[in-house]
Amino acid sequence: MTASEEARNYIEELKRTRGEETADKLLSYIDMVLERNEHINLTAIRDRDEAIIKHLADSLTISELPEFWDAQNIIDVGTGAGFPGALLAIACPEKNFVLLDSTRKRLRVIDEFAEALGISNLMTVHARAEEANRQELHESFDLCVSRAVANLTTLSGWCLPFVRKDGAFVAYKGENYAEELEAASPTISKLGASFDRAVPADSGFDSIKDHVLLVIRK
Repeated sequence: MTASEEARNYIEELKRTRGEETADKLLSYIDMVLERNEHINLTAIRDRDEAIIKHLADSLTISELPEFWDAQNIIDVGTGAGFPGALLAIACPEKNFVLLDSTRKRLRVIDEFAEALGISNLMTVHARAEEANRQELHESFDLCVSRAVANLTTLSGWCLPFVRKDGAFVAYKGENYAEELEAASPTISKLGASFDRAVPADSGFDSIKDHVLLVIRK
């Protein structure tokens, strides 16, 4: 199956499961990112079909986890162009999202897109994670997510302090996560958390078939 066919099938599935309005808003966000990418570096992916699979489909894989279902307040650390946070906010308007990044110009773009699309359950925060997690955002969230930002040891140090007791941190990773997980174990334990499980990101697409979600509970 070609990338175009995969993307087309995914769009149809998205409309069936999420509804036309939500699907259109998700696709509009992708289109806005790609259009603005001509002027500011938001993503290395330039092709729309590829972006639909590698950004949109991949970002939404977490929505199958019970940790995500149960969470009301969610922070996306190192959100970049808003992946996965902005897309999850569109897909789940009943939840509240904070998108944190150290690059102000990207957050301004996200704010602009959110206003244009009427995304009201999203707030951006310009800060370094290691500073913000010691201040007013400390242990304020049911769930922290992070995608393609850093190794798991660094991520755990940044992300777990945001998570309240009995909450979770979910890292989007590739198939070669075992070595990262072993190296990160002392940091995870020190921060009062433990590795729960690795969940295959079962999207059905070859280009992201090896992706996994690492669930770490606090």
